[in-house]
Amino acid sequence: MAAIQIFNTSRPFPTTKPKPLLFLCYSSFSSSPSDESPSEPNPLIPSVVSILSQLRSKSRWGYLRTLYPSGFTPNDFSQISLQIKNNPHLVLRFFQWTQNKNNSLCAHNLLSYSTIIHILARSRLKSQAYSLIGDAIRLWEPLEVFETLVKTYRQCGSAPFVFNYLIKACLESKKIDPAIQIVRMLLSRGISPGLSTCNSLFRCVMQRQGAYAGYEIYREVFGLDGRVLDDNAKRVAKTSPNVQTFNELMLGFYQDGAVEMVKEIWDQMADFSCCPDVYSYCILMETYCEDETMSKAEELWEEMRANGVEPDAVAYNTMIGGFCKVGKMEMAEEFFKQMGLSGIESTNATCEQLVRGYCNIGKIDSAILVYKDMLRKGFRAESLTVEELIRGLCDENRVLEALEVMRAAMVDYGFCPREKSYEFLIRGLCEQGKLEEALKLQAQMVGKGFKPNSEIYGAFISGYMKEGNMEVAELLRNEMLDTELCGMGINNQ
Repeated sequence: MAAIQIFNTSRPFPTTKPKPLLFLCYSSFSSSPSDESPSEPNPLIPSVVSILSQLRSKSRWGYLRTLYPSGFTPNDFSQISLQIKNNPHLVLRFFQWTQNKNNSLCAHNLLSYSTIIHILARSRLKSQAYSLIGDAIRLWEPLEVFETLVKTYRQCGSAPFVFNYLIKACLESKKIDPAIQIVRMLLSRGISPGLSTCNSLFRCVMQRQGAYAGYEIYREVFGLDGRVLDDNAKRVAKTSPNVQTFNELMLGFYQDGAVEMVKEIWDQMADFSCCPDVYSYCILMETYCEDETMSKAEELWEEMRANGVEPDAVAYNTMIGGFCKVGKMEMAEEFFKQMGLSGIESTNATCEQLVRGYCNIGKIDSAILVYKDMLRKGFRAESLTVEELIRGLCDENRVLEALEVMRAAMVDYGFCPREKSYEFLIRGLCEQGKLEEALKLQAQMVGKGFKPNSEIYGAFISGYMKEGNMEVAELLRNEMLDTELCGMGINNQ
């Protein structure tokens, strides 16, 4: 690839002292990204600038089309745009006019795209600049776009945050590796991308390449990897990580299951005099809850309160969920009570965790009360929560109640039963001798695309045997064996 000849990409850091970005920019705007010879200025350009600046909107475009029937070169467009750059909205309308679908008046290239991107960026028209950068990296390689933005930087009087837009556009387009290369080249010249841009980079790398890959990029960006320049001076980052940085790292390691690293990142916050926020506490508390070490989670909760960090709904839900998981429903209820007294509304997650917690310890009536309360509040339970409720009711031989819960959920908010829900209900109905009801449910199950398994067959066989109908029971047993043999690829003849 011919892109990026300004910077040396063969090594992460330069062999000479970093220079300001302005020294890297070409002094002439007339050179194109392909280093073609500059063209002669078009004598009609002053007239175009005058028309754009002085005529009213409706008349200017028709007059320009008459003056320029064959359109503009990208170099013409760039020169015109530079002369009206203090009116960025006019530049954008000019750009859009030249892109008329029926009769395009300019075959825009990287030079003209870079010009308008810089003009929009320097005027803080973020969404418009960002949109055009997104178009540019779809048409050209991101590193080519970066090179041209660097070459045209000074002439356009741009600002460094234009590169933040480019990096974020790369990340949104899942072009992770080019984004990393651009960040490295900026850092090698002493230019630090914005902190929010860096945090977005860490998050995307962790999501796409794993937590440890994101952590390595984090250490490189903030100069924590021990790299040195040729003069043996340590490279110093111009920015320091903030609490959002550490939250991204902690969350990434938690999601990857590297719980020991969550605590390590937590400890690193103190090295940067960075105070954790409520979300930081939530991530570490969730790590302890996941590990069922609720004593540590409680200690962290008390530390959070002592440090003046007010818990939010996520924090309360984290602790409630942790206690529900280990079956300590009294503690879950206590936190739920505190949540209400603090004026924090319970959420869908709060109710679901309580329903599942009560089901797990066999307190089905309490689970039903919470479930009905969440429905009154307009919440909708997830499939796993409804399934747990069905299982709990069936375990207490309250099969018809469980069936009503499932049918109501299907009607009220489109609940889609899973195979296990059908299995619980069919087994319960068969145990109670309600075989006709069980057969109707089994037909509904097949209609949903589920095939009867050995548990379903076993429930029906047991039910018919209890009725004394050994003939049907034997037929079902043979059918079950045939089905299992077919599943194993064996033809039973």
